Amino acid sequence: MDLLLLVIGAIFVNNVLLAQYLGNCPFCGVSKKLDTAAGMGLAVIFVAVLASVLTWVAHYFVLVPLDLEYLQTLVFVLLIAALVQLVEIFLKKKSQALYRSLGIYLPLITTNCAVLGIALLNIKHELDFATMLIYATSSAAGFALAIVLFAGVRERLLLSPVPPAMRGTAIALVTAGVMSLAFLGFAGMVE
Repeated sequence: MDLLLLVIGAIFVNNVLLAQYLGNCPFCGVSKKLDTAAGMGLAVIFVAVLASVLTWVAHYFVLVPLDLEYLQTLVFVLLIAALVQLVEIFLKKKSQALYRSLGIYLPLITTNCAVLGIALLNIKHELDFATMLIYATSSAAGFALAIVLFAGVRERLLLSPVPPAMRGTAIALVTAGVMSLAFLGFAGMVE
């Protein structure tokens, strides 16, 4: 039951994007098309889970035994950067269309604070390996869910009569705020 609450909490209540406000750059930049948003969501899931595994191992088996916890952020960013490079090489070779549609936002996963935030939260909460995997996957899935839902809403907004002053980024930010409030409605489920 505790793991189910952890999953629900990570996806809905403490959504890394809508409740913790991490990863807003790709959220606003890549969410104009549903397929691009889904691709970014899948890439973030892949990178966040692998980054969490690598950073957890690096923290508990390298940094802590050597008393180098103060290098945590630097080591984590380097590991995430290496993973993103691997994802970029893979997508360039296997999915040219997705690679081109993600554009500049694919290398920006390196500095996506959602990926780093998930890795740091795993360490902060002192999660064991199995729980860390579940939390990382759920948090990244929450990111993907939010960005895909947001992209769907933004595509619908293109067909809607939006006042000229609210078109573009303005309506996107208002919509993101409303989505955040909607996800906040799940708060009573876990607490």
